[in-house]
Formats: sequence, structure tokens, C-alpha cells
Amino acid sequence: MVTAIYPGTFDPVTLGHVDIASRASVLFERIIVAVYSKPSKSLLFTTEERVKMFQDSVRHLPNVEVREFDGLVVRFAQDVEAAVIVRGLRSGSDFEYEFEMAFMNRRLAPTVDMISFMTSQDYMFISSSLLKEVALLKGDVTDMVPPHVAKAVYSKYGMTVPEH
Repeated sequence: MVTAIYPGTFDPVTLGHVDIASRASVLFERIIVAVYSKPSKSLLFTTEERVKMFQDSVRHLPNVEVREFDGLVVRFAQDVEAAVIVRGLRSGSDFEYEFEMAFMNRRLAPTVDMISFMTSQDYMFISSSLLKEVALLKGDVTDMVPPHVAKAVYSKYGMTVPEH
């Protein structure tokens, strides 16, 4: 059985993240979405909130589980006996970053490989940070995140979900 991890901050989870998890779930027997609990960036949501939002977003995928982690991604991969780290690529700049990260991870854990999925065209412009900025400025992000996530994002900013 091949286990893969899909690590990230997911602050918040977007439809692009769900798309990558869904596509990876077809290729691997087990996917662990690994929600990083101690990123260096400031967060809108707590670790518990981010885990719950992703769990609710992939409830329909029986071979996907969501857990929090901290520390090195490759160490977490080894701890859960994952052979693969899944990443999503939206642009050339994502590729550059992931390319360097793949070599560092390979150096640290030679038995853990990385597979990158090209994002679906519908989601290639979505980033969690840009999405939060648009929502804060009262823009509509409802077609970029699952409905429960849209509600949570707007709630954090003291707003309600825009009506269509």
C-alpha cells in the first residue's frame, strides 16, 4: 500500500487544494493531508480550524485523512511511512521553489519521493493569501473555496457570505 502525504498550511483550504487531494487519492491507496501547525507566516485560522475545514472538504474521499504536523515534512513522511510527498504547482515560481525543496528533501530522506500535480486551470490563480485579501476587502471568494470555508473566512472578518 502506497501512502502519500500532501503537506501545507491550508490557511484556508481552497478548491485548488481539494482538487489536488482528490486527484492524488486516485493514484495512491492512502493520502494524509498534513496541516502544518507552526508556519513562519501569520495565520487567519488555528491549526484545529484548518484541520477541520480540510476534513469537511474531503469527507467524500474515503482514503484521505487530515492530520496536523510540525517539524520537517520528510520526518513526518517517514513517521507515517509515506513514500511520496504530493505538491501542487500553479506557476513557474511554484516550480522553482518546489524544485529546490525536492532536492533538499531528497538529501534529508532519500527514500521519500516528491510528485507534483499541475493545478487545474480553474484554480491556477487561487492562493490562500490572495483569497484572504480579497475577502477582507469585501470581494466574493465563494467560487474559490468550499461553502463551509467561505462562511468561516467571512466570519473571521465579521462579515457574512456575499449573496449572489
